[in-house]
Amino acid sequence: MEYKQVQYKPGKVTQIIFNRPEYLNAQSYQMLAEVDQAFTAAASDKNCGAIVLSGAGRSFSAGHDLGTEEEIKYCREHGLTVPNDADLPKKVADMHEWFVKKTLDWRNCPKPTVAMVHGYCIYAGWMLAAAMDVIFAAEDALFLPGMVEYFSIPWDMGPRKAKEILLEHRFITAAEALAYGFVNRIYPADQVEKEALAYAERVADNCLMAPAWTGTIKASINHMQDAMGFSTEIETAYASFCLMLGLGAYSAAKPDDGGFARTGIARRNFELAKPWLSRRGL
Repeated sequence: MEYKQVQYKPGKVTQIIFNRPEYLNAQSYQMLAEVDQAFTAAASDKNCGAIVLSGAGRSFSAGHDLGTEEEIKYCREHGLTVPNDADLPKKVADMHEWFVKKTLDWRNCPKPTVAMVHGYCIYAGWMLAAAMDVIFAAEDALFLPGMVEYFSIPWDMGPRKAKEILLEHRFITAAEALAYGFVNRIYPADQVEKEALAYAERVADNCLMAPAWTGTIKASINHMQDAMGFSTEIETAYASFCLMLGLGAYSAAKPDDGGFARTGIARRNFELAKPWLSRRGL
């Protein structure tokens, strides 16, 4: 497969890099198809011991592609629903395939995975980062969680904190994401790539030396989550997400407020939270 919206760099530490910097790596169906192909290739590569997922340009990912010309063209050519399509049953099926099933597949990739986050990590960006085993972030990264198709947020930072952040609807800093347990480590922006790749190199050495050992560790921890209901709740939350769409969530999201992610409101509420964050050292 030819990669156009993803950079695929195979090796001991394989890199999968979102490559739509002009759109802050908004996730088109084409990009997701290439991400899926890249994970499949890396999983079957005996020389690959770890995978690092990142984004080119100024941000990791600003979320879903909500209607660029190339996205509309690709969807029409591949029989997918275009953004704001009135065929809701088809849209529900397409979103389940690409935003739920595929994300669960990437979570269960047999190779260790690391997300390297910088800039914005909004909605669908959170989804893909959350599906990785470990997350490293730049200190100036900004995260916006929301009610999305792969709703892992209560698992990512606990139910009480998830309610607090989601009900207010605001960006959180990398320091907050670290404190809440979503991010594993944070580094200055000019050091995060070096540190993430160095960590992945050590993980890859361990994986290639004892692949059954590391594979069993990952599978067992994922199974522990699933025994607690993780995958079942992801599917159930998707049904709630679809109900939300049916009740008009898209029509209530105004472009001037940042569209479906309502980034204008999230930024305002983030500014209002800064005094409290400052007192907490976050």
